Amino acid sequence: MKKLLALVLAMSMLLGAVALADGNALVSWYTFGDVYLTSVRTALDEAFAAKGITVTDKDSNAIQTTQTDDINTAVLIGTNALVINLVESGSISVAQSLLDVAKGANLPAVFFNRAVSQDDAEAKAMFEGYEKSAFIGTNFEEAGKMQGDMIGAYVLENYDAIDLNGDGVISYVMFKGDDANQEAIARTKYGVENADAVLTAAGKPALKFYDDNNANKYLVDLNGTWSNTASYEYMGTILSQYNESNGNMIELVIANNDDMAIGAINYLKTVGYNDGKGKTIPVFGVDAVDAAKAAIDAGEMAGTIKQDAVGMADAVATITANLIEGKDKFEGLNENYRVVDGWFVQIPYAMYTGE
Repeated sequence: MKKLLALVLAMSMLLGAVALADGNALVSWYTFGDVYLTSVRTALDEAFAAKGITVTDKDSNAIQTTQTDDINTAVLIGTNALVINLVESGSISVAQSLLDVAKGANLPAVFFNRAVSQDDAEAKAMFEGYEKSAFIGTNFEEAGKMQGDMIGAYVLENYDAIDLNGDGVISYVMFKGDDANQEAIARTKYGVENADAVLTAAGKPALKFYDDNNANKYLVDLNGTWSNTASYEYMGTILSQYNESNGNMIELVIANNDDMAIGAINYLKTVGYNDGKGKTIPVFGVDAVDAAKAAIDAGEMAGTIKQDAVGMADAVATITANLIEGKDKFEGLNENYRVVDGWFVQIPYAMYTGE
């Protein structure tokens, strides 16, 4: 890595005299396969185009070495900015190595969406070490807390209808997108804790994970890709044993994102649930992607938490353009976005239960 970095820096100095196209940015994506990130990519391409910035989108296919190679190549070839959706979310060492590449070539480095560390103080120190850098994301605990509040209110209002076996307790399954991702950890924690707080405050029992033998109280996508394939397959396995005929049907589905929620709904449909006509198991997600909003409108899904793809794209494009032009990086930023400690721009979440 050190030899490659030295080569990158040497080549960047040799290319320094070569005129680059004004406003050219490399955007390195964790994966093109993520449904939410697809909506961000569409919005970001449009936001950059509106600012006259040419974009090269690169798909890392969830492989960190691919992302690292793409970024090093971009510096060699020539670019005005590096925009990074980190593959190894929460890995400060990887994030620092990529920031060092940008710093060595005197290029703006804008990270977004996927956390660079498991510790905000550690991330803050990293970004403070290079003025031409920033992170655009969310308060990752906020989505889980909102989802939990939404679930608690919904369950409380519809308790008897949800309690299919009439035992007075609501059994649930939790689908976690990635064991190491900070957003997934927080959503898994607070999606249940906040729901339980609403229920117990009203004199109802806390939610009960359907499988007493699962100490984690969640099922994780083992590939860490938050996919509908994982949730679909899990639902098939679960419902072969936990169903209405056996008197132990899962009565609530909580998912870290909408894609996993949709996967669960798709399987439920194969066994006669969630078709918008008959019995519906309440399913909750996060992101408010178009497919989830359509499912909510059709009565197939109960609710989701909007993660603002357009807002995320707007903040990334604004900060990147400012850094390319040598302006204050937060100039012209939407006042609804929260700037924390001069390095972290938080895009707020919102509940979504239908138009």
